[in-house]
Amino acid sequence: MHPSIRLRRAIVVLLSVLATAALCVGYLVGDSLDMLPGPLTLAKLDRSLPSAVRPVRVVSDLAGNLDESRAVDATAAARLVSSLGSKAGVGKEYSVAVADADGTIVAEQSADTAREPASTLKTLTALAAAGVLDMGSTLDTQTYLSQSKGSAATVILKGEGDMLLSSGDSDTSHVNGRAGLRTLARKTAEALKQRGLTRVRLVYDDSLFGSVRSPAHIAENNGDGLYFTPVSSMAVDGGRQWPSGTAPSDPDDFDSNPPLSTTTASDTASAFASRLREQGITVIGSASSGTVPDGLSPIASVSSATLGEVMAFMLRHSDNTLAEEFGRLTALKLGTGNSPEGATAAVRKELTALGVTTTGLSMADCSGLSPGSRVSVRTLVSVQATVLRTPSLSAVGDGLSVAGLVGTAKTRFDSSVAGLIHAKTGSLSEVTSMTGTVLRTGGGILVFAVIVNDPENYYEAYHAVSDFVASLVKL
Repeated sequence: MHPSIRLRRAIVVLLSVLATAALCVGYLVGDSLDMLPGPLTLAKLDRSLPSAVRPVRVVSDLAGNLDESRAVDATAAARLVSSLGSKAGVGKEYSVAVADADGTIVAEQSADTAREPASTLKTLTALAAAGVLDMGSTLDTQTYLSQSKGSAATVILKGEGDMLLSSGDSDTSHVNGRAGLRTLARKTAEALKQRGLTRVRLVYDDSLFGSVRSPAHIAENNGDGLYFTPVSSMAVDGGRQWPSGTAPSDPDDFDSNPPLSTTTASDTASAFASRLREQGITVIGSASSGTVPDGLSPIASVSSATLGEVMAFMLRHSDNTLAEEFGRLTALKLGTGNSPEGATAAVRKELTALGVTTTGLSMADCSGLSPGSRVSVRTLVSVQATVLRTPSLSAVGDGLSVAGLVGTAKTRFDSSVAGLIHAKTGSLSEVTSMTGTVLRTGGGILVFAVIVNDPENYYEAYHAVSDFVASLVKL
């Protein structure tokens, strides 16, 4: 072959290779810039999970072999208990219990003395509710249509206890706002228009929890209405009234307490009326209180997060209203009475059925906010041990706040114990308390409870309790 021909062929081959390479590189660049289809991207990936499904328990990667049969060193535990009592500010009115996963106490101080528990009492309510209610079920908010000849059609808004509604669209990514009033209004308007109706009156049915909505003395510890509002069949964001521009971007994650509305059901009805008007429905006048007539079926409905998710929200935020509501729902299920007293009776009844130690227990409410409740740390560790050995009650354990990660324990400990402490905290003016489980760095798990009443110095006692609980990871 003539040399000039071979040269031309070589040049053609080289140009072909270069062209192919250029096309490949160009496609890869286009793919990476999301200009062409393909698996590559330079965009920042969103690796976050919706708050409703955030992982909670950090187990094998933080605590080694979680053999629940691995015994706690009783001597070492006793030294830690003794050390707590010697810390400045704690005083003499304190109780401690450290137990194996089965609830066997290995070290204690005044374990059977009943003391004021503050919000650790919520663990008793949570356990009883989880034992009685279906934690996978939801609370529906529904609308009904009532028509009578010669008068305007009436829409009745009825709640089943969802106090975490949003005023907007239903939000599957969050617990607080899973069911939205805008979504309910859209569904209701569609049903009305199918019937040729565009003008209605609005009634709201808030009869679920009867006439007595608050424990007798809870107002004594509810300064400025920040910590409790009477239970009702429906509420937007738990009745929280955020000052303009201060509402959290994540409705499931906040660490302050704005004032709470005391008219949550009527507030919800007013918000719903506005949403109906946005959908082209004329609402005559203001919403009024009433009940759903017998024999009607709902024309539209939205559902809350599962009760298990709502329980986790309650425990992590130490939400007193939701704790009281779980007590009331438990009472309705067990038939102990639709009242605050019926709620505490229901909790005690279910605890006894589950084999929880209740000696010395006195419940002024279901949340621990009212003065007068008394519980021993033996009861508190019995609750935690019952959760560990009963898979059907896992919603209680899964709902505890986690050191470094979520809830009231999120910022209470340093990073060395992040994920290892799962706790319910408690605080009142003369009480600091905590109970929960500890994933031990050497393997295994333990349960604990601490209550300090009338500390000599509240600030010092608070930190002494934190330091004590953090030290348990090394047992």
